[in-house]
Amino acid sequence: MNTRLFGRSGPSVGEVGLGTWQIGGNWGNVPEAEAIATLHAAVEVGTNLFDTADVYGMGRSETLIGRFLKESGAKVFVATKLGRFSPPGWPANFTREAIRAHTEASLRRLGVEALDLTQLHCVPYSVLKEGEVFEHLRELKREGKIRHFGASVESMDEALTCLGQEDIASLQIIFNLFRQMPAGVLFAEARRRNVALLVRLPLASGLLGGKLTKATVFEKDDHRLFNRNGEQFNVGETFAGLPFEKGVELADELKALVPSGLSLPDLALRWCLDFEAVTAIIPGARNPAQVRSNARASSLPPLSPALHERLAEFYTGKVADFIRGPY
Repeated sequence: MNTRLFGRSGPSVGEVGLGTWQIGGNWGNVPEAEAIATLHAAVEVGTNLFDTADVYGMGRSETLIGRFLKESGAKVFVATKLGRFSPPGWPANFTREAIRAHTEASLRRLGVEALDLTQLHCVPYSVLKEGEVFEHLRELKREGKIRHFGASVESMDEALTCLGQEDIASLQIIFNLFRQMPAGVLFAEARRRNVALLVRLPLASGLLGGKLTKATVFEKDDHRLFNRNGEQFNVGETFAGLPFEKGVELADELKALVPSGLSLPDLALRWCLDFEAVTAIIPGARNPAQVRSNARASSLPPLSPALHERLAEFYTGKVADFIRGPY
């Protein structure tokens, strides 16, 4: 797998990482054996970046990764997040004491002495602007409990505010064929500051996998059922903020633009990787087959400039007006 430098000084990470929200149990149940097999498959195809969060399965995702690391001895850059776990919950999660407690809990679950990367997990914009949370993270970095810190954000305003923190290592953003704004708003400044960009939801919660239909039924504990209109958390985290039925229609239209020899997910993932500002994409996977399918994007050649232009026109002409939520 091709690698890219993380931030100013590394490490080098595989450009197709693994998002582990799925194995936490928020996309339907994933048995432990299947989850561990998925982690093994990721390392086998060259993935050395796992993205997780303390709240994924209320610690389940981190615990499974910790078990995998101990049993396999694999060298993986683990990016976790904090800020949404309860107790204590919002707004108490953003105090020095809570951030320290959540960090210590992640260290125990992952079984490591220091977190490679911890990210503020879509915390309120007011908290980011106030800035004290970054001081708490700097303190933990000085103590050696974390090596890098960053922020996972919902909107470009939040992302640009975080870039004002000179020692921030990374930003995690939603970026895909249905959500193209970051390329024009954020990428140049992130590159200028050598801030790593981690792209979540590159397949728009499965819409760009090309297999969903309007009749698709999701499990009751799958956020694609219970949050498709933002009922539980930001609507942008589910189907990139598109209404589900509209998203299915748009995905079907995109299939006509897929070059010969590629699939719709190949197109979607390769499109993200064609942007030099992107450090890694972190598509999720529920099983080894999905891991291998996602990793294929790293071996594909870049898309043509003409196709990039057509995909940009598709977004502005048919998609942008339907996106909901902070953007």
